[in-house]
Amino acid sequence: MIFPRHCKEVGFASTRPCGDKVYFLSRYLIHETPSGPEIREVVPDQNERGLMRTILGDRILAAAGVVTVHPLKVNIHDRATLVTLALESGTRCTIFTGHDKHTTFVLDPDLSEFQKIHVYDVIPPMPSLSTAIRELEKSGLFGDLDVMFEHHLHDISVENADVHPCRAAGFSRTLDADRPMIGERISGCTTGEQLVRECYGEGFEMVDTCPVSMVREEPFIARCCRKEREGVKVYDGKLGAVVHWGASPAQIYQSVCALIRQWRGEP
Repeated sequence: MIFPRHCKEVGFASTRPCGDKVYFLSRYLIHETPSGPEIREVVPDQNERGLMRTILGDRILAAAGVVTVHPLKVNIHDRATLVTLALESGTRCTIFTGHDKHTTFVLDPDLSEFQKIHVYDVIPPMPSLSTAIRELEKSGLFGDLDVMFEHHLHDISVENADVHPCRAAGFSRTLDADRPMIGERISGCTTGEQLVRECYGEGFEMVDTCPVSMVREEPFIARCCRKEREGVKVYDGKLGAVVHWGASPAQIYQSVCALIRQWRGEP
């Protein structure tokens, strides 16, 4: 797959105001032909000075006919999404234009070059970790990391519990508002179980709903209300990042960065 790291490497070759020279940062040119656009790779002379350099090498990477122009403006920093869209185009190469009019392309798209991170969260209410990651991904913030996410959401309402964790999820009976009856089935995490034992004693059936308990794949990121679990660690043999239930988008992004560095063995 060829996917330029930055739009500054991509130029247009529709006209030649400076003759057979290209901008010194250019590595790829989009060249309009009567049959449609083609992608060319160029090698500027790095020994020259000035903005425009002599072309030492020039070859066609994708000829007209195998190049698609995506019809909508996109966030060109959301690299995983662009590769997905390129795969859906059905051609070897797809050209994209950003909201700011910058241009890039994906040639021979391949999602296997992106590291998959597994996201574990629960519903209801809104899965705040999963939602935040989708929004950060859409903004392009993860673009330089070459990662993609697979979301695993567990619906705690299917547990057939008599009492659920909190009112925010919309359940009729919850630990933060109602006293459970001996013998009732209670869904909750380690904190919920601790609360039950301290306040009501024994005689209850507990159903574990902590996202960390759901982990089956690595690397992963999950949310948990236990502060001592925060950070990048190995949980039950799986490397992952755990963020607090109320983690901010900035904290979630930093956790993903720390996780991927450790997963790849980077300093």
